[in-house]
Amino acid sequence: MAFPPLVEPVAELTAAESTRTARHRVLAGFGDVAQRRLAAAHVAVVGAGGLGSPAVLALAAAGVGTLTIIDDDLVEASNLQRQVMHRTRDVGAPKVDSAVRIAADLSPTTVVRAVRAVLTPANAVELLAGAHVVVDGTDTFETRETVAAACEQLGVPLVWGVVQEFHAQVTVFWSSPPAGAAPVRLADLYPPDPARDAPTCAQVGVLGALCLQVGSLLSIEAIKLITGVGEPLLGRVLVIDALRGRTSEVPLRPAATTAGGGRATPAERGAAAERGAPAARPGAEPTPRTPIPQLTPTEALAAQQAGAVLLDVREPFETERGVIPGSTLRPLAEVLADPGRMGAAPVVVVCQVGMRAQRAAAALRGAGIEASVLAGGIEAWTRETADAAVDA
Repeated sequence: MAFPPLVEPVAELTAAESTRTARHRVLAGFGDVAQRRLAAAHVAVVGAGGLGSPAVLALAAAGVGTLTIIDDDLVEASNLQRQVMHRTRDVGAPKVDSAVRIAADLSPTTVVRAVRAVLTPANAVELLAGAHVVVDGTDTFETRETVAAACEQLGVPLVWGVVQEFHAQVTVFWSSPPAGAAPVRLADLYPPDPARDAPTCAQVGVLGALCLQVGSLLSIEAIKLITGVGEPLLGRVLVIDALRGRTSEVPLRPAATTAGGGRATPAERGAAAERGAPAARPGAEPTPRTPIPQLTPTEALAAQQAGAVLLDVREPFETERGVIPGSTLRPLAEVLADPGRMGAAPVVVVCQVGMRAQRAAAALRGAGIEASVLAGGIEAWTRETADAAVDA
């Protein structure tokens, strides 16, 4: 459903800004008024990385009046594959500095508030106060939950996206939407889970071009909310599978409430779950009915000595830094493409920290192969062998 615009328009645009945004102003249903609303708007972007970079570019180019960019990180060379706001010369410099420069280059009238800080539960409300819309471009669930909690307290809409490998999700959360719309929160999609341990981009990788697509979608959602044009994704999750070229939509309803009107517990949500929320990684292999065995390094070595294959599913650039002796090396993509190729022997799957090994083991078990995982991956193996050497 469409919502009223969040922002009252400025009285007029400068002549230069009118010229710069002319293609917006002739859009049917958008026009000069919507552009003047953008000029009056304040958007906070948390994270100046893979998602924040294209979002800042698009929002500045669109003519948003004020951008608050929150990030404490420095630019690294490995960021440049997807974080398009930064340049080679920026390596070692604060990411927020790139935001200031790029916005000035694109939109001289946009005011950029660069905040080089870690967003925490203690400062989140203060840092986000005053924004009409918040865009979450962070990469850990802990920070995402902090951003979401602050937006709920402030009552501002949260434009949210996540990218992992070749998959992505985009949606809008809003604890206090206009009358007629149900509030939807992050916890409705991902109930709180202290044990949640999502892999990082460094561990499983991410398609750089997909970050640009999702960052642009985040910007579009913010623009729709600010101007009142179109239908924001509140109550819907856009799910992208880049490998298959598929985009689908999943309805997202508020989690069940208790008879007293309070929020339901995770167990109660499960019993009432008709939300249709997608899996944490769209396109993932189905979770097996029985848990995948998790082996310690000692147990993995014993299994190898008993005839199991140690299958290392890391990429060649990772395995060249060292492997467990006797391992079979086969990148994850090859295993997923043809899991039956491993044969009938039991397999212990190894990766860097365990996340890719879980996927490979699930695929192997789906092909009828007995598979387990080295818990903690090569990092756990390295720690244990190092400890053993010290003890010796």
